[in-house]
Amino acid sequence: MNTPPPRPSATQDGFNIVLVEPEIAANVGNIARLCAATRSVLHLIHPLGFRLEDAAMRRAGMDYLDIATIVEHSSLHDCLSQQTRAWFFSTKATRLYWQAAFQKGDCLVFGRETKGLPEELLRRKTDHALTIPMTEPRARSLNLATSTGIALYEAIRQTKTSHP
Repeated sequence: MNTPPPRPSATQDGFNIVLVEPEIAANVGNIARLCAATRSVLHLIHPLGFRLEDAAMRRAGMDYLDIATIVEHSSLHDCLSQQTRAWFFSTKATRLYWQAAFQKGDCLVFGRETKGLPEELLRRKTDHALTIPMTEPRARSLNLATSTGIALYEAIRQTKTSHP
């Protein structure tokens, strides 16, 4: 598996977005664009539900894919063993995302579009499991790219890593 080092456009003191077995190419393209714009690193955990060359990913990511730093990993364990701290986002968590104290370099971890993160992982990481609240009780979840944007910009707001 090809895991190139981060390109110079990604900052070491920025954020790491981790997508565990993503299934929809357009979501990943949108998130890659978000990562490029915020100088965050996108980590993709295999298996993927599409090929990285997928037209939907390229269309959603546009020319931002050329400046995005994307690193592939064979497992979540391999990815997190290289990181210092991780936050796990799930509709099954009870702690609200704005109650977390984010730090530069944190990993923001999101699960598959259809299943989310494994419940066993969330039980082990209860202190770092976060949710994005929804006021409509019939809503099951938010779009993966939307959730990633909400979480990342809260982390940026808290650490003031955005550029003027």
